[in-house]
Amino acid sequence: MDFKRFDEIHRINYLTSEMEALYHQASLKLGISDSVSIVLYTIYDTGERCLLSDVYKKSGISKQTVNSAIRKLEADGILYLEHYAGRAKTIVLTQKGKVFVNETVAKLYHAEVQAFETWTSEEINTYIHLMEKYADCLRKQIVAL
Repeated sequence: MDFKRFDEIHRINYLTSEMEALYHQASLKLGISDSVSIVLYTIYDTGERCLLSDVYKKSGISKQTVNSAIRKLEADGILYLEHYAGRAKTIVLTQKGKVFVNETVAKLYHAEVQAFETWTSEEINTYIHLMEKYADCLRKQIVAL
């Protein structure tokens, strides 16, 4: 076993957990649950509306958790579901939802932009390249499990 590689993976796993903890801390500060934060962030990142299937794909959380968060947001008048095509549905923010998103996840998005403002374009491109490379390689390894 390569102990140097073990230490590198340990450090990567630690940093991944630290990032997840930072997003959890942001959700707490914004007064929303992690699942609501993830759903609203995905919508914000897409625009004022997005396909429900996109939230499932991009969020990395279970359909049940996404659906629970959406039911809560619907009950609060933040969003509603609209028929798209076939069985597909679109999530649409209400006017109240647009205000709520600006008071919550838009602030998180802005914090991310500010954090990346401290990086050069080269650093950002390198980070993106390495994240894509790791995801591609890991995806292949998981398929082979």
